[in-house]
Amino acid sequence: MHSLAVCMWILTLHAAAEFSSRSELEYEFGDYRGRWCIDEQGFVYAIGEVYQPSPAACPCTCTEDGPVCFRPKCPRIHPRCTRVRYRACCPVCEAVSKVCVHGGKTYRLLEEFKLSRCEKCRCEANREVYCSIAGCPALHCVDPSYEPNHCCPVCKNGPNCFAGNRIIPAGERVEIDERMVCYCTYRDGTWQTQPHATCEPSQQPDEEDSSKQMEEREIESEREREKERERELLPRLDVIP
Repeated sequence: MHSLAVCMWILTLHAAAEFSSRSELEYEFGDYRGRWCIDEQGFVYAIGEVYQPSPAACPCTCTEDGPVCFRPKCPRIHPRCTRVRYRACCPVCEAVSKVCVHGGKTYRLLEEFKLSRCEKCRCEANREVYCSIAGCPALHCVDPSYEPNHCCPVCKNGPNCFAGNRIIPAGERVEIDERMVCYCTYRDGTWQTQPHATCEPSQQPDEEDSSKQMEEREIESEREREKERERELLPRLDVIP
């Protein structure tokens, strides 16, 4: 009888220990969804509360189905940031490179460089690259050429213009055919030639002769008038006492 009591007492202790152990496991690792949420440090949040599961995690709302997290709108970080740390789900730049990066190449601060014959760039103090395109002067020819290591075209043949399909030099009257003469003109107030020449009918031989005769008669008339003026200026002998 005494042995039976001892056996019953042992079975009771074993059952109590098993119940206690099972209750602890259920309390520590039981399903808490629908009742609360826990972050990585063990803090408990009620349904409807907004919390962060970890310092680098996105904000979450505790719901009956578990945490529902959302990503906020984060500010842009510098494109040349060399060290990034996440805070409240957003990246934060902690170090910026002290150089400029352009076209896959690295340039020192205030360094100047050329991307082409006409495009000049500079790495500014704010680590941004600013470029400018060279401005070329207005051309005074219609057949410019590009020389090596020169950005702007040059007029190797001097100023000229088009007369039909022909290029004629500026400053000359050029006979295009037997009936037409052309010459380059300039834009108002500048030495820049117009791209197309001004053309007019050329004078025929008879017209040239008559024009020359008229010029000669005009010259002769001017000479006579000059002589007449000189005679008027001479003293008259008949009035001398």
